[in-house]
Amino acid sequence: MAYPPAAPVTQQICSTHVSQHPEPEELQEAAQCLVNFLCYTCKEYVEDLAKVPKSFLEDANVRLIVIGQSSYHHIKPFCSLTGYTHEIYVDPQREIYKTLGMKRGEGNNTPGTSVQSPHVKSNMLLGSIRSMWRAMTGPAFDFQGDPAQQGGTLILGPGNEVHFLHLDKHRLDHAPINTVLQLAGVKTVNFTNKSQIIDI
Repeated sequence: MAYPPAAPVTQQICSTHVSQHPEPEELQEAAQCLVNFLCYTCKEYVEDLAKVPKSFLEDANVRLIVIGQSSYHHIKPFCSLTGYTHEIYVDPQREIYKTLGMKRGEGNNTPGTSVQSPHVKSNMLLGSIRSMWRAMTGPAFDFQGDPAQQGGTLILGPGNEVHFLHLDKHRLDHAPINTVLQLAGVKTVNFTNKSQIIDI
């Protein structure tokens, strides 16, 4: 079943409180919220999300939704830059982030230690320089959100039932996309550009 693309969100309509683990009431409140695009880690993670075929999602009756923290006018340029064609919303006041207990700042495992996102290809220096360049040369010249805001990954539904919750501890602490796809009952994707060898 194909889902119609959602219209971009242009304003925030709720305020909430912070909790470590979202309860059903908080998820309901987050669902009522109308919902940092040029950060290199976000960009590269979403570039891999863009590789998930719509047919895989449709076969599993699953929707893939990204919620960013910038203004709605950054949606089209970000999708053009990353190739992302699934649903995307924005939450410039970060209300949904607060509701779900997503942290600001880096946790105990800082980038460069033992945890590395399999979806981030750039090193910190080069990625940061590219992010700054895109921000400075973009038409709006802004940094599109709070760079200290950490994100997360959820598998929800039907309704507000939580099947999986991962809150990023730092910018490289992403849930591996194939893990999330498997947990949601979606076929996995080869994110490398290498051909796979199958032994028969």
